Amino acid sequence: MKEIISSEKAPKAIGPYSQAVRTGNLVFLSGQIPIDPATGHLVEGSIQHQTERVLENLKAVLEEAGLSLNAVVKTTVFLKNLSDFSQMNEIYSKYFTSSPPARSTVEVARLPRDVQVEIDAIAFDEKRTS
Repeated sequence: MKEIISSEKAPKAIGPYSQAVRTGNLVFLSGQIPIDPATGHLVEGSIQHQTERVLENLKAVLEEAGLSLNAVVKTTVFLKNLSDFSQMNEIYSKYFTSSPPARSTVEVARLPRDVQVEIDAIAFDEKRTS
């Protein structure tokens, strides 16, 4: 069984996908890009500003699922330019301060709406049984 999770505090899906899906005790979060959910506009500026918005969007979806960033067990970071890794990592480390999740980081040729960063996540809900 799967449960669709949707938060008004995160950008609406831009296509035929869900913000997140819960199945058993796992929550799979779709990739978030730096869209401000209040305005629907992209966050312009540095990779740090964009990374912060992306992580706030992920956090909002997790909260809708009754979870926090502490529940995240795996992320994938997609960067338009791998040279931005250290600046992205500076912000990322402020959100995952203890017991950080496993992570993959890859450089990609292009991201939706030509943003600099996209991050997806998998979270574990220890309160649920599988």
